[in-house]
Amino acid sequence: MSTVIGATAPPGAAWSLVRAVRSSIAIVVFVALWEALPRLNWVDATFLPPFSVVLRALCDMALSGELGVHVFASAARALSGFAIAVVLGVPLGLLIGWYRTLAEVLDPLLELFRNTAPLALLPVFVLGMGETSKVSMVVYSCIWPVVLNTVSGVRNVDPLLIRSARSMGLGPLQLFGKVVLPASVPSVFTGIRVAGAYSILVLIAAEMVGAKAGLGYLVNYSQFTFEIPKMYAGIVALALLGLTFNQTVLLGEKRLAAWKEQE
Repeated sequence: MSTVIGATAPPGAAWSLVRAVRSSIAIVVFVALWEALPRLNWVDATFLPPFSVVLRALCDMALSGELGVHVFASAARALSGFAIAVVLGVPLGLLIGWYRTLAEVLDPLLELFRNTAPLALLPVFVLGMGETSKVSMVVYSCIWPVVLNTVSGVRNVDPLLIRSARSMGLGPLQLFGKVVLPASVPSVFTGIRVAGAYSILVLIAAEMVGAKAGLGYLVNYSQFTFEIPKMYAGIVALALLGLTFNQTVLLGEKRLAAWKEQE
């Protein structure tokens, strides 16, 4: 008796397809409403063009190279500030979380800075103009969630793990490297994901105030010149850029915290 191989999709593949369809339903409905409401005159198409019109404007800018210039400018600034914040924030958070004396000295200052809204300091940062001021503002907005979540991750390591490691003769450095650091990775990446969202948000505000290129500049300039489809195209590009940032961080977290999924 012969067996037909591949006649039916494996359960895993079928379930993945179902999950993909399910997760895209909300987006499809949102886009359909965006397309239908202006065409049915339920909203003024002058201020909310149909999605197809926005998509055409996005494609035209992409083909002309205009979109690429703005995306590259924003991505370079956001990525530079984000990377600097992570490189500085993670070690600082690890030190503050591990050394209680250092925490007692720096905690009041951290509380002061983290409760100062980055947008409130926007005039300070744009005084210098140039690329440095925009990148500096991204660094300032991103470093606090990275530091604070890293501190939280170190302080909230299961005390039982620490006691067990010490009973096995691990010294302070070995304990930190083999127990505390791996256990704090999920919390660290939570802060990094928040910082990624902040990097886009704050950068756009800075580009709207003082820039000649970038997605924030594109959205602001299109609004002033009443090129509404281009304005919405810039907003869509911003959403895609933010989504790319977030997915990249999630991929890094999955690779570095793969041990946690195996528990």
